[in-house]
Amino acid sequence: MSQDSGRTRFAVDIGGTFVDAISYDDATGELRLHKASTTPDAPARGVLDAVGGLADRLDDVEAFVHGTTLGLNAILQRRGADVGIITNEGFRDLLEIARANVPSQYMYDFSYAPPPPLVPRRHRVGVPGRVDAQGTVIEPLDEDAVREAGRVLVEEHGLRSLAICFLHSYANPEHERLAARILREAYPEVSVSTSTDITREYREYERTSTVTLDAYIRPVLNDYIATLESRLNDSGLTHPLHIMRSGGGAMTSELARQAPLMTVLSGPAGGVVGASFLAREQNLPKVITFDVGGTSLDCCVIEDGEPGEVHEAAIDGFPLLIPIFDIRTVGAGGGSIAWIDEGLLKVGPHSAGAVPGPVAYRAGGTEPTVTDVALVLGYLDPSGFLDGDMTIDADAARAAVRTELAEPLGVDVTKAAASVFQVLLARTVGALREITVERALDPREFALLAFGGAGPLLAPMLAREMGIATTIVPQVPAAFSAFGMLMSDLEYEFATTVLRPLTDETLAAVEDTFAELEGQGEEVLSAQGVKPEDRTLIRRLDVRYHGQEHSLGIDLVPGDTAASVLARFSEQHEARYGHAMPEPGQILTLRVRAVGRLAKPGLRELPPAGTATPEPIAERPAFDVATGETVPFPVYARATLGAGHEVSGPAIVEEGTSTTVIFGDQRLTVDRYGQLVITGGQA
Repeated sequence: MSQDSGRTRFAVDIGGTFVDAISYDDATGELRLHKASTTPDAPARGVLDAVGGLADRLDDVEAFVHGTTLGLNAILQRRGADVGIITNEGFRDLLEIARANVPSQYMYDFSYAPPPPLVPRRHRVGVPGRVDAQGTVIEPLDEDAVREAGRVLVEEHGLRSLAICFLHSYANPEHERLAARILREAYPEVSVSTSTDITREYREYERTSTVTLDAYIRPVLNDYIATLESRLNDSGLTHPLHIMRSGGGAMTSELARQAPLMTVLSGPAGGVVGASFLAREQNLPKVITFDVGGTSLDCCVIEDGEPGEVHEAAIDGFPLLIPIFDIRTVGAGGGSIAWIDEGLLKVGPHSAGAVPGPVAYRAGGTEPTVTDVALVLGYLDPSGFLDGDMTIDADAARAAVRTELAEPLGVDVTKAAASVFQVLLARTVGALREITVERALDPREFALLAFGGAGPLLAPMLAREMGIATTIVPQVPAAFSAFGMLMSDLEYEFATTVLRPLTDETLAAVEDTFAELEGQGEEVLSAQGVKPEDRTLIRRLDVRYHGQEHSLGIDLVPGDTAASVLARFSEQHEARYGHAMPEPGQILTLRVRAVGRLAKPGLRELPPAGTATPEPIAERPAFDVATGETVPFPVYARATLGAGHEVSGPAIVEEGTSTTVIFGDQRLTVDRYGQLVITGGQA
């Protein structure tokens, strides 16, 4: 298969089970999708397999954006590089001491023991040198000690990745830069990460954890990006490869190699960007994203077209200080394994993944997964899985559900299969409540945007459970995260901690610092070839009440005063936490977001449907959660549904790579953009 168009864009998203590749033709508006199995042993191969299903050559491709969870998986599976840490003398145990607290989920577990640190003590070295909190050098860096630390870590321990983090370097990075220069000159083949190249924010432990994670995944990501870039160039790609950032936007592969941690959640970020685009284009004020893939389920709140964002997150208990979408993840997806634990049914977090996959794949899997259960309940067509490109065995799935779930629980197969979805929904509701109800948001006021391979199947169930009136299934939902990557601009963020009172005098005093951050932004955008007229620089303050620990981000606008900033902060504080305080404000961090605008494909309207009622292509028995019975479900091909078509449930809509299930108390309407809008079902 080859691409004929002279203006095409590609985006590729690697998931835990499948690689999604999508192409967009600027001239015709055609979106095309191809899925290939993820290849954990050689991830670039899976990307090339997916791309190869859309085009033999990439000579005519004018944009290529990629999102990957390779770095995330390296952290979760402990498959990163062996890292050495160089820090201040006397602080080598900072990573291990951490905050000396017990995670909230283990608060009442008296047997709790913290996991071992990512870097063992023998790979952590302290060197003399000190900078105070104001950035003043009070003890020069011992350069010979840095050289000796490098010798011990590289020559004696054989490490190939080093992390540098010194006290108060956010205020003055001089010592970190000097140490990095010494190490790179002595060991040019060794990867060196410095904390201030990633974040200029206070809190030593969090900054140490952040730079350690960067060093941990840097060799893995750099090798992967280099291999992929070379193979894509061999296929004719002449335009730069761009990598999605965890906080939205894209950056060139060259910048991604310099800051690999910024890509750690780039796959889920694509879906959030795409959802924000749809929310703005269609004037949807409140949207919850519902992205369900093979191994995980991700949710994010979008209000007025803007997704929730945080500047501190955690991966498997390791904190990191990078801008990132406020995405809540549940370890449950199409490949999640259903199992019995002391008589209780559980779903996930472990997954069958791409290898061996669900039992129905007949590739060695023996434990039933969510995909196997969906086959048992009649939601999936065994002969049409992945557009018929993949043969699956529904009988094997049913046998696994019977022996592994139904018989131990003492129920029939249908009851056991339906219970799997009930357990999965209960876990999902908990995650959604964290980002809605616990923040004084009513989920019933939101539309649920469902995507990912399993999102359209699960979302109508979730909407019924939470009383959400509207569920939207966009075009090509199985590759919607990749579609979102096509909507991305180039973005990068620069920040520095200041810790000063929020006054007009402070706002005037930090003007030079803002100018410095903006200069860094201009430099990065210029290096990525962004024209001056396509650049935007956004100033933001992290503000808190005096005496608080955490802050909220407030965008600055021309003419702002301390009073106007504090007023907006108080308004946002009351909306988030239910109260405001008469306390003075404090500026914690200055931020500048540098945005390079890129051309984007727009939404295209479909012509009105020629008939009022579409014709089903088949009918099969399936489980209706509205009645608790197995009943006939008409089956429709999505390609035959036109704008204005309406379908009453129960019904199934198939599109090869994804299946939408509408239950007996729900109704589906196709909107003018070809999206499926499901209503009803709420209590």
